[in-house]
Amino acid sequence: MSEMIINTAKTIRQVVLQQVNAIPEERFDVQAAGFNNTIRWNVGHIIYWMDRYATLSFGSPTAIPDLYETLFNSGTKPSDWTFAPPSKELLVEMLTAQLSRLSELTPAMLDDKPSTPYALGPFQFHTAGELFNFALIHEAIHLGTISSQLKVLSS
Repeated sequence: MSEMIINTAKTIRQVVLQQVNAIPEERFDVQAAGFNNTIRWNVGHIIYWMDRYATLSFGSPTAIPDLYETLFNSGTKPSDWTFAPPSKELLVEMLTAQLSRLSELTPAMLDDKPSTPYALGPFQFHTAGELFNFALIHEAIHLGTISSQLKVLSS
């Protein structure tokens, strides 16, 4: 089961990379009607939270600049940004680097249990794998949001 979670993580990230690479950068900062954020924000949010979930799940040191929290954490939005966000090229590099780090995961790492369950709102995660699996669901949700934003921008 743990091996499947790792393979799913790699697959989802490859799909994200394929989608993001196909989007012209001029669309990254257009806020589509009905959305609170932009494509660039969603891509950065995926990167930020995968880094956070890796830290929470496996104790991995953060591998992203501090400014990603300011720009892409939950509750942030591009209209509040006071400095330039990372370019599409840099975001793609970060997504790719995270994909490489997914290859370092082992099934045993997913079976690790924290001393206390990790709580996220009403949810409790008892193993690293449970929390990491939630991270994959989160990434898929934002991939869907990016796809929806593109449809609105194309119509």
